Amino acid sequence: MINENEKKNTRNYKRSGLAFGVLGAIVAVFVVTTLFQWKGISISINTDEPTAQADELNFGQKQEAVTQAVEETSKAVVGITNIQESRQGTQKAGNGSGVIYKEDGNDAFVVTNHHVIEGASELEVILSDGKKVKAELKGSDPFTDLAVLQIDSEHVDKVADFADANDVEVGQTAITIGNPLGMEFAGSVTKGIVSGLNRNIPVDLNGDKKPDWQTEVLQTDAAINPGNSGGALINLQGEVIGINSMKIAKAEVEGIGFSIPMNVVKPVIKDLESSGKVERPYMGVSLQDVSQVPGSVLQRELNLPADISHGVLVQGIEQGSPAHQAGLEKYDVITAIEGNKVDSLMNLRQFLYNKANIGDNIEITVYRNGEPVKTELELSAQ
Repeated sequence: MINENEKKNTRNYKRSGLAFGVLGAIVAVFVVTTLFQWKGISISINTDEPTAQADELNFGQKQEAVTQAVEETSKAVVGITNIQESRQGTQKAGNGSGVIYKEDGNDAFVVTNHHVIEGASELEVILSDGKKVKAELKGSDPFTDLAVLQIDSEHVDKVADFADANDVEVGQTAITIGNPLGMEFAGSVTKGIVSGLNRNIPVDLNGDKKPDWQTEVLQTDAAINPGNSGGALINLQGEVIGINSMKIAKAEVEGIGFSIPMNVVKPVIKDLESSGKVERPYMGVSLQDVSQVPGSVLQRELNLPADISHGVLVQGIEQGSPAHQAGLEKYDVITAIEGNKVDSLMNLRQFLYNKANIGDNIEITVYRNGEPVKTELELSAQ
């Protein structure tokens, strides 16, 4: 006969067996569900909380997208060597990067930075496979820091795609491809985000340590190092969203680099490719900021009223230029264009290059012998 203890043990065993059976069924359902998910079958789970597995999958997908984007574009990114004349002959003066953006018959075109090719007597392009080919400079523009080179199209395997500037957003993934520190680290890739749009960075064009222009750029925290200049900043689709140009190099600053956006790049390289320069409105004057002229000179020699402390001084006028035809004179002080206050030479350039067009008639206000004078000037191409 079975005593009471044996009966209890039997009942406990059955309960344990039932519990393990239920647990086994749950595990089986989980395993089947997981297998179905990996086979691409969508299973609806009633929860608002993201799972760790989903996060890992999203991370993996993003990493795969980065890899694909780099693979898509890297062959269109090249190295550029600036070769200059010296007393010892020719020598390498610097390295940078560039992007092959167009193929037309026997010719292919590369965009890079003006400062990468500045002063070169010869230019050499190093393709992604290491092959070196000679390049011809089609044109460059110091204001936007852009230049266009031409090479033989037989060497080209890939042409980069340009993104629409309107599709670029703060926070989106940004990937740089270039050649930091020359060709020692050719084809290097860094990743970050677009940190800001429509930034304006002062640029010294003549070396006097004073800003002559403000370059429009987008900001990124993806590392941009010497040698990356002229290389590509791309999105996850492998499209170029900017041409890398510079970074803030201070000990207390980290992760602030700048790239020239496509809305600036596209029209400039079109002009450089076709005519070797960017056609901009032209006045035909040499100018100096009033702020750089001693106050005693302004009042004693120019008879400028004491309350006029802004504007640009006309130092010279080209014969036959729009300024000459408009009757501007040496030592006139330009204080306004089309009713817009002119604070400095950079301010005047920004109006001419960003808001005016060749052929426009503009009203200029100048102070001459202490009195305001207005005149009409028709802008021409330089």
